[in-house]
Amino acid sequence: MTALYAPADASAAVARESSAGSGVNVWQPDEEPPMLPTLPPDYTALVTGASGGIGGALVEALLADPRLGRVIAVGRCPPAMDNPRHEALAIDLTREEGYQTLAERMGEGPLHLLFNAIGTLHDANLGIHPEKKLDDLDPASLTHLFHINAVTPALLLQALQPNLKGKHTALVASLSARVGSIGDNRLGGWYAYRASKAAHNMLMRTAAIELRRLNPKLAVVCLHPGTTDTGLSRPFQARVPAEQLLSPRFVASRLLTVLGECGPESSGSFLDWAGKPVPW
Repeated sequence: MTALYAPADASAAVARESSAGSGVNVWQPDEEPPMLPTLPPDYTALVTGASGGIGGALVEALLADPRLGRVIAVGRCPPAMDNPRHEALAIDLTREEGYQTLAERMGEGPLHLLFNAIGTLHDANLGIHPEKKLDDLDPASLTHLFHINAVTPALLLQALQPNLKGKHTALVASLSARVGSIGDNRLGGWYAYRASKAAHNMLMRTAAIELRRLNPKLAVVCLHPGTTDTGLSRPFQARVPAEQLLSPRFVASRLLTVLGECGPESSGSFLDWAGKPVPW
């Protein structure tokens, strides 16, 4: 479905990555400006969905940042790493007890970066596939996608309010999707995924307004990663031009770069991996 495709200018960016042979090292602190320049030295980061392709790449990118204090990687089965700045927490945040466990582990210390990479489009075990027509709508599938894609990120913010409020600089990003844009919907189909991501966007924008009152130095943004070579997009990659299929490593680098350019004035925005606004 073409609505999942990355923007046309993805080809130039992917070409730059490919030109470096097996993969460009986008994290070169001696040659590039700081990854997240607005965050303080020794900042604390938390990545949810760290078991997935983009989430795992985000953790690796953050660990390559010499200014990072620690990164907490949360997922059902987050990979362990031999790095003193890395902490892996095996927590299922789609369950209520998961939020409680995470809140207890975090305490009330300041959190400078929260990046939510939890999301789902299909599930073969549950018989969930993107709908092509109204006749394909199924209540259980709709409920499942709304719970994972919209409810879970919102309750994550609720659980981590003590860590986000205050006067410290904080960045909150949550993965969305261009197909969740109501204004950009020209093809139809994919009812549950589109609607759940649209609901996600409204919840994040609403939370951005409230959290700004609790911390004037905080920004909440929704980010569209483009079509990334992960399990979420794999069944639909046959129609995606090779130059528009982005690697998780490249996407992680781009999303962190875009996030690093955001300040309180950007809170409540919906941006793509190139930093361009996406219509609501």
